Amino acid sequence: MRPRRDERERGFLRETIGKPGPVMVQTSSRDMVYASAATPFVRQPKAAVTAPTHSAAAPSLLRQSAFACFLGSRVLSVTAYQMQTVAIGWQIYEITGSALDLGLVGLVQFVPFVLLSLLVGHFADGYDRRSVVRLCQAGMGILGLALALGTASGVIGRSLMFTVLLMIGTARTFEIPTMHSLLPGLVPTDILPRAIAASASANQAATICGPALGGLIYALGPTTVYATCAVLFATATTLSSLIPKAMRTTARQKLTLDSLTAGLVYLRGQPVLLGVVTLDLFVVLFGGVTALLPIFARDILETGPWGLGLLRAAPAVGALAVTAVLARRAPDGRLGVKLFAATAVFGAATIVFALSTSLALSLAALAVYGAADAVSVVIRMGLIQTRTPNEVLGRVLAVNSMFTGTTGTLGDFRAGVVAAATGPVASVVIGGIGAIAVTLAWIRLVPPLARIERFSPDGDGSDA
Repeated sequence: MRPRRDERERGFLRETIGKPGPVMVQTSSRDMVYASAATPFVRQPKAAVTAPTHSAAAPSLLRQSAFACFLGSRVLSVTAYQMQTVAIGWQIYEITGSALDLGLVGLVQFVPFVLLSLLVGHFADGYDRRSVVRLCQAGMGILGLALALGTASGVIGRSLMFTVLLMIGTARTFEIPTMHSLLPGLVPTDILPRAIAASASANQAATICGPALGGLIYALGPTTVYATCAVLFATATTLSSLIPKAMRTTARQKLTLDSLTAGLVYLRGQPVLLGVVTLDLFVVLFGGVTALLPIFARDILETGPWGLGLLRAAPAVGALAVTAVLARRAPDGRLGVKLFAATAVFGAATIVFALSTSLALSLAALAVYGAADAVSVVIRMGLIQTRTPNEVLGRVLAVNSMFTGTTGTLGDFRAGVVAAATGPVASVVIGGIGAIAVTLAWIRLVPPLARIERFSPDGDGSDA
């Protein structure tokens, strides 16, 4: 079975990438080997191209200096972004007093994900990924400084703030998948799943702390928030610069339709990866509850804004707890079963939340909801990053980012539309049932996915 898989990869890369000249292939953070000039780069034997593995106890993640810089950069960037978003939303509401404008804050940042994701993949695979990340973070820092100066001088207005938001959303669209595609080259292969979990855990911590810090600092004025964000983005940029530069493994490609769609083409030929990505897409589409939390907080659980805040934080707390555990012990072994179990639990937790009239039970259900989603994310990202050739990894992750960046919003829209017709409880119950139904359907439609044992594709029968 393995030769057939390698032959499919060679055919795909031959069509998509062509025949590059001599290139250098990174085997570790320091060593390079040459790939043949006569053939396009394909996945080489593990001893030749993967980071060294260790038979002894797995090394500490933070002792990997490149990963430590990556993690610090990501935490600071996400924290600054969350702080900035909270401040912008509050300031826009102070300026206009319009609830519609608050909705537009999310929409303006959502549009670049839809329009630019395929282009992002081309840049992530064709250029130095570290430089792309650094440029995005530096750009967001400059935009933060512009907001600080504009607010301090009194020239900031609604139109200017939405223009800055669009530019921030564009930078984030480029930063996120490129940051993810950096990770496989920074740590040994045997601890990559733990590194993915640690990165997810750090992201959750920043997502929780960032809005709180932004709200607290806003008491000193929006200028102070924006100036703080500029400093955090500058520090993140510095840490990104300290990540060792990885050599490109292929010649830079021209911007063509084939290059833009290479991630989609590759996924179409990989049933396991396509199944993982689409499973997450439809489960999240059905299981979205965030948009309805204000209704549950006020009308069903009969709490105030403090209760809404707890409900919003509960999924992130659950996700943070489980990713902290997975960062120490990766979920390798029977991965397909664990993935389907996680999505089924996600749907069940959604139903429990919908039917609950107790704040404590609702918080517990949402924590389980977030924890199950985090397990699914770690497995999905681990499979994508270990089973995708480096030459197309950025484009595949860009496709994944496009799906994950849109389905959350579309899921909230679905929940709102159904709630308007049937009520909030029925809407969320239907969503939970839908998530479980998708899980059962994918077990039948994508049989190789259930048979996956480990992140490495060797010997799991998934490519039959």
